[in-house]
This record gives sequence, structure tokens and C-alpha cells, in this order.
Amino acid sequence: MTTALQTSPLLLEIGTEELPAIPFLAELPNIKNKFQKILEAKRLNCAFDFYYTPRRLVIITKEFPKFQSAETLEFFGPPLSLAYKDNTLTPAALGFFKKCGINPVNAQTTQRNGKEVLYCQKDAEQLPSSTLLEAIIKEFLESLNFGKTMRWGNIKESFIRPISWILCLLDSKLVPLKLYGIEAKAQTYVHRNVSFEPFDVNSLESYLQTLENNGVILDQNVRKSRILNAIAKIEKTQNIKAEIDAKLLEEVVAITEYPTALFGEFSTHFLELPAPCIITSMKVNQRYFATYKDGHLHNGFILVSNSLSENPKKIITGNVKVLRARLEDALFFYHNDLKNGFMPEKLKEVTFVEGLGTMWDKTERECLIVQSLSDLFKEALQKEEENLELTLEILKQACLLSKADLMSEMVYEFTELQGIMGYYYAKALHYEERVGVAIKEQYLPNSEESALPSNLISATIALAYKLDNLLGLFSVGKIPSSSSDPFALRRAANGIIKIILHFNLPFNLREVLETLKVHYKNFNTNALETFILERLDSILEFNPSLLRAVLATNERDLVQIFKKLSALDNALKNQDKQLLTQTFKRLANITKEVDLNSTLSIKEDKLLASEEIELYNSFKQCKLEESDYTKRIESLLSLSPILERFFDKVLVNAPDEDFKNNRKHLIASIYKEFLSIADIREISF
Repeated sequence: MTTALQTSPLLLEIGTEELPAIPFLAELPNIKNKFQKILEAKRLNCAFDFYYTPRRLVIITKEFPKFQSAETLEFFGPPLSLAYKDNTLTPAALGFFKKCGINPVNAQTTQRNGKEVLYCQKDAEQLPSSTLLEAIIKEFLESLNFGKTMRWGNIKESFIRPISWILCLLDSKLVPLKLYGIEAKAQTYVHRNVSFEPFDVNSLESYLQTLENNGVILDQNVRKSRILNAIAKIEKTQNIKAEIDAKLLEEVVAITEYPTALFGEFSTHFLELPAPCIITSMKVNQRYFATYKDGHLHNGFILVSNSLSENPKKIITGNVKVLRARLEDALFFYHNDLKNGFMPEKLKEVTFVEGLGTMWDKTERECLIVQSLSDLFKEALQKEEENLELTLEILKQACLLSKADLMSEMVYEFTELQGIMGYYYAKALHYEERVGVAIKEQYLPNSEESALPSNLISATIALAYKLDNLLGLFSVGKIPSSSSDPFALRRAANGIIKIILHFNLPFNLREVLETLKVHYKNFNTNALETFILERLDSILEFNPSLLRAVLATNERDLVQIFKKLSALDNALKNQDKQLLTQTFKRLANITKEVDLNSTLSIKEDKLLASEEIELYNSFKQCKLEESDYTKRIESLLSLSPILERFFDKVLVNAPDEDFKNNRKHLIASIYKEFLSIADIREISF
């Protein structure tokens, strides 16, 4: 019997000790979806809202089903030939009836795969949702992946932080359940500045009112708006501009229940430090927002407090004191690093990866790669800087010093400043500007949206870094799997492609890898070539079959691959793609046995049919010498209607061997010209 759909409000709150923001935010995009899937599997699908604060995970819906939705179940049993033996039920049949929960007297049959089989159809039981909630919540909590978890007390289960309370109300009634050693109660906890004691809750409305009245803003979006509005007011009052780091903002939202933005200032003498040192120290250690005035870093900062205190001066004073200590440390590191200067030889003390030596060994390999790339990019380097000798010296120096800042005290404290501090130290130590810029930009691009190196010197250093990562790690078997890429080698491959295309550099991938592999253990360079080429598909927005068509011709120069792809795409845009590809694929099929590397001589005196004469003359007029791939392809594609007439009227496999070979050579010559750009056989739409 089908139960009519009835709904009621559901409130679920999982109270915890303070959640660590970074692992929580990493899982946040999955949380709502995971709960939704569990509800769907239990036939309790409904719309709901998910909220969080640092001490609670909350699910609220006003239309939670009271019963599972209706579902018709079908069971297919064994064929009748196996269900009965001598008119007696076999164990297979008895097992089927037991599984279905029906009496053999009510047996049904149906046709399946050409056989008559036992069959049962019945309505699934519609259980009350209240009886399923404990299992649902348990499955939900166990599905959440925050990386590291912890255990507490004597319970066997683990979670990101100890669970302190559970509140679960369905239709304003407490759902009795016990999970993680905690028995659900009709109680919640408010902001710690208000009370450490539990507050009774008897409905969804009373819950929301209790939080609102006692310092907890449940909706994370409301907390974010409150922070941004408060920052905007501070900007206006102080005549400054805050740097709103999106990740930092999300983190601050996640660690506050009642956020209050406050403005503080540190001593101006700390502005001697490079801006990234101050900003990183504020962001990483204190979660402060940096501020700017007249385009320069200002000695002011914005902190977001979770306190309900009516005396913000005390909070600001305390935070200024903590920040001062941090900045004093940073200033000490900075002066020490400048006094010591660059010490790249100390990289010999730092291991890169097992089997690949030290960071000094890595630097030496990158310098060898830079030498090879300098020869390859010689023409482009001279266009950027006429004095090639100076350029080569800058490249050599930049590569040698590229990893030296890893040995600085500042980068030891803030690893995210590697490269950046190298730039500031190079500048302070009066190295040529492009040396410092190359050190800073060597890791670019370092994300999908990242900027590229700003000049060819920096680009060459960045390519050397990425190529060494790929060649080195592939040589010691540390190859990414479908689910794991701990050394970010896909990102390295993407970066190489983006840099080469952006600077329009000659870069035959196969030749480059073959040249550079001598610096590494023996390994399969074909595997690395394939790995890098596979990244083209995710970077270049073309029909994947066009890429396959170009690669099938053995073209391995990345810029030429891109140009040929673009030309193919442009040429085919306003054409009947199906008709074109069918016509030109016939060229390939008919000439399978023709050696395309041989001399494809075409004898004019053997051209008899008007269609083959027309095709020959039109082919001779094609602009095959054009360096513009688009014009070459369009010229070849213009032969399509003539080819159709040719295939319709002319017998290629003529009885006369000379006529047959002549026609095949004509067709093969056209196909060969297409092959100089792409293999038409690979194209599909």
C-alpha cells in the first residue's frame, strides 16, 4: 500500500570542538552532495540547506519526508528448467522465493533473454524516516573525508574533531539516536562568550532564535557579507584599500561564529621588509588582511575577531603585539639572509628526490637544459636582446641562483615565498634585473589561471625547471597515476605547453626529450612524450579527433601542432564535415597499398576520363607551397566536388595496370599532401 507523501521540518546539528578550517574547506564542496546521495539511496529525497560554523555542521529542511517514497521492486529468478525438477521446487527456486518473501503458490513467470524465468514484482516497504535517521547520519558522517581524523574517549569511531553534542528534531520532536558515544538531546550550544551551558530547543524556530540571540550567525553567507561590509567601512574611514584574498576570506568565515572586522596598525619601520614577507606573515600566522594606500603596502591591517567584546581596543592591542613579534623575526631573517648573500653550494645539503640527488644536482641539470634550450631558442633570444652573449650570461647566472633562496632563513620559515625572496635578494644585492625576475618567475605557470613568465629569459628558466621535474621523476619511476600526481607533473607538462605556445618557440618534443635524456637514468622517453601530448587535449579547445589527426602524421613541434589544429578547425567550420571527411577518407582507403614514400609519378598521357583530367589540373593549381596551413587545407578541400565526380565516374582499379597505377598515384598524391598537415582518417564529428 502506497503511503501519501507527508513532510515535516528536520533539524540536524552535529556539534564539535573547533573544526580546522583548511581541511574542512577542502571537503566543503562535497558535503551537501554526499548527504543528498544518501537521502536518494534511502528514498527520502528532498531539498535542504547546509550551514556551518567552527563548532557545528547543520542540515535544515522544512519538507523532510515522513516515509520513504514508493518504489516497485522486480526480482528475476532462475529459468523454469532449473526451478523445478520432477515437479518439485529446486533449492534455486526456494532461495528465490525466500529472497522475495513470497509463497511459491503466488509464483509468477516472465520472459528474459529468450527463457521463461521465475518473476516477482512487489511494492517496497515505506518505512518511517524517523527509524532511518540514525543510520543516515552515521553514513553521512563516515562519508566525510577531511584527511586526518582523531579518536577520543573510549570510542572506536574517529572524526576530524571530537563530537560534543548531537541535536536531531523531526517535526519538533527529538529523534532518539546515539552516535560516536553521544546521545542526541534537544539542546544546542551558543557562543562561548555568552555561555558554556546548553540551551534547550523545542523546534526549528526556537533553535534559530536561540542562536541569533546568543552570538551565533549560522548562515556562512551572512557571515561573509558581514565581514565584507565591515571591511568596506574601514576602507572608507581609513582611506585605504584592503587586499581581499578569497581563500583567506573563506577561512575567516569558517573560524568565526560572530565575525567583527577591526583595524590595527604596526610600526612603519617594518615596511623595510619586502611586501610579500609582511603579507605572508599576516596571512599565514594571523589571518589578517593586508591594506594598501596610494598603491603601496600600508602599515595597517584588518583582523576579524570572533569575540563579542564591547572593548575592541584590547583585542587590537593584543593582535598588534603578536604581529610585532612575527615581523621582528621576519626582519631578523631578512637582514641575516642579505648578510649571507646567495649560497647555492649549500643546496648540496638538501635532498631533492631519492634517486635524483640533491637540490644542487637538480640545479646543475637545469643549467644543462638551459644550455640546450638557448641553442634551440637562439633566434628568439636575439630578437628580445641583441647582445646574445649578455643574455646567455644572465641565463646561466639565473639558473645557478634559481634555488639558492631555499637555503634562506626567510624561505625556511615561509616556504610559499620560494622564488619570490630570491627576486628581492637579487635586487638588494644588485644583480641584473632579469636575473631576479627569472628567479621569481621560474615556477610559472603554477596554476590553471596563473600568469606566464614575462620574458623569454624567465620562460627558459621555467621550462628547464619543469623539464627536469618531468625527465627526472619519470626516470626514477615516479609516474602519475589516474588518481595521484604528488609531484604535480601534469601541471608541469601544462606549463611547458603554455609557455611554448605563448612565446611561439621552436620545440620538437621528441627531439628535445631525446637530446635531454642523456642527463638521466635510462627510461622510456616515449611514455613521457605521450604523457605531455595528452595534456594538449585538456589545454587546446578543439575537437579531440583533429588533434589525433595531426599527431598521426608524426608532427611533434608544439607550435606547428597548434597551427595545424587551428587551420583544420577554421577550414572545416563552414563545410559539410561529414561529406568532406567521407570523400577524403576514400583517398586513404583506396591508396592503402601505395607506398607514399615512393615517387608518385603521374603520366598525363594516361589520363583519359574528363573527371581525372579535371582532378589532375585542379590539383596542380592547389597552393601547396603556402606556409599558411589554412590556405593549404582550403585549397585541398576545394577538390571535394571534383573528387566526388571522379569517384562516381572513374574506375580506379582499371583492368589496365598502367591506368590503375596512374589513377592511384594521382589519388595518393592528394592524400600525401593532406598528410603533411593531418591524417584525415582520424577525423570524426
